[in-house]
Amino acid sequence: MTNEKKNGKIRAGVAVNIIGAIVILLAVFGVVVSFIGYASFTTAFKEEYAVSTYHMADTATTLINGDHLDAYLAGDEAEEYERTQNYLDVYCKKISVSLIYLIQVDRSDYGRFVSIFNSVDNSVDDSTYTPWELGHERDTTNDEYRQKYEALYAGESAYETVYRTKVSGGVHPHVTTMVPVKNSSGEVVGILCMQRPMREIHDAQRPYLRRVAVSTVLLAVVASVFAALFIRRQFVKPIRKVANETARFAKENTKGEPLRGISRYRELAALAESIDTMETDMVSYIENLTEVTAEKERIGAEMTLASEIQMNSIPNVFPAFPERRDFDIFASMDPAREVGGDFYNFFMIDDDRIAMMIGDVSGKGVPAALFMMVTNILVSDRTYMGGTPAEILEFVNVNICAHNKAEMFVTVWLGILELSTGKLTASNAGHEYPVIKRADGSFEILRDKHGFVIGGLAESKYKDYELTLSPGDKIFVYTDGVPEATDAENNLFGQQRMLDALNGAADETPEQILNNVRREVDAFVKDAEQFDDLTMLCIEYKGQGEEKNDH
Repeated sequence: MTNEKKNGKIRAGVAVNIIGAIVILLAVFGVVVSFIGYASFTTAFKEEYAVSTYHMADTATTLINGDHLDAYLAGDEAEEYERTQNYLDVYCKKISVSLIYLIQVDRSDYGRFVSIFNSVDNSVDDSTYTPWELGHERDTTNDEYRQKYEALYAGESAYETVYRTKVSGGVHPHVTTMVPVKNSSGEVVGILCMQRPMREIHDAQRPYLRRVAVSTVLLAVVASVFAALFIRRQFVKPIRKVANETARFAKENTKGEPLRGISRYRELAALAESIDTMETDMVSYIENLTEVTAEKERIGAEMTLASEIQMNSIPNVFPAFPERRDFDIFASMDPAREVGGDFYNFFMIDDDRIAMMIGDVSGKGVPAALFMMVTNILVSDRTYMGGTPAEILEFVNVNICAHNKAEMFVTVWLGILELSTGKLTASNAGHEYPVIKRADGSFEILRDKHGFVIGGLAESKYKDYELTLSPGDKIFVYTDGVPEATDAENNLFGQQRMLDALNGAADETPEQILNNVRREVDAFVKDAEQFDDLTMLCIEYKGQGEEKNDH
């Protein structure tokens, strides 16, 4: 059996095992993703239906005079009653819901109710509901409805929702949303119920599962091809290269290209190194060239390692806090060189407070990266010790000025957000103005008070300022690499383009907002070289209510 055939058998065995493992893992992954996605999809769909149906039901209450419900039941105000019933009939058909009905519940035990208004549109989902007449009485459906009626009458909730997602007894999937009807004194005098079909959930589930299955198969095929190419590149080619070089050297007795670095695997790397050593000993004049090549590779490896160390010194795994629902945060850093002087950081001081910072060191390259890491460590450690952002920055400034023979400096914005109240305390040491978006507004520059840069004057003082964030508010901080990004004609990206990019994705997640800003910057600079580090951080405050809605 030739060496070629042996190599082919080794390659085939490794490829089959690795590809088989990948396919199995992808199949398991597809099942898990399908299950999680299916559950998430259904939950999101139900929540969307509940919220939108609540708004439609709340609108329907404006058509009803809450002061006259008893009069309607007594047979009075007949003209007004008929007019209101007509309005509800039209509204029911207009918004494509199955039922709109208004009831008064027996508040002694919430076990019975009487119907006042009842509008039916069976054409929506081919149902067979029969409208109740005025004064129709019946028992409450079950304890779930009884508890929700009681909560609405007691004013404990703005609305209640019942889901029926399974088809049973001829009843199609639907959501029933209940909202209180109040009189002019603000008292709850009745409950308006709206039943809305949810047939879209079943219509969308099957295509979703089908797409996941197809995607999993495609991924398995791609992964198999990739594995085959990977094995060929990482194993077969290096072994053949060593064999060919050995045969060539034995024949020509001249130094060939160094084999060092042909593989990252220890055994192959050791084999290649042995060949290199043998050739170097026999052809001594190549030794200097080999050393120079090795030195260049070492420098490149060290710069790569330095870049990895710098990136690992800041949070770079997202979502950063998957268990939290009261905020969402995302950040990115793109150095202009292998390493840079920008940095960001965020961490939980305790269960109720998160610290966020962003900074920009003067200079570029390795010195700026070292200065950045020292500053980041000082600010982080001092923050854990307690104090306001201004006090923390003053401490860091004094310590850096005491050991700053290189006369470098760094701008820093530091904020501490109290998650239970939305209170943000921040201080700015010569950094760019932050950008804020209120839940009902757009992104705009927040012109806060600046202190002097860190590392400039040991006696510098800094001031705190406070903001109160409401659910849905966002804070965006950045380094000057964003507004000062330059195209080939030396035009600056500028603050206005930055605001336009932010507002272009204002209602999206922090990650999508940062991605949109980066896309706009790239579209602006095009092929121009990046001269400055580009770093951004965005946090969205969701408040405690976000967590409660999950229960």
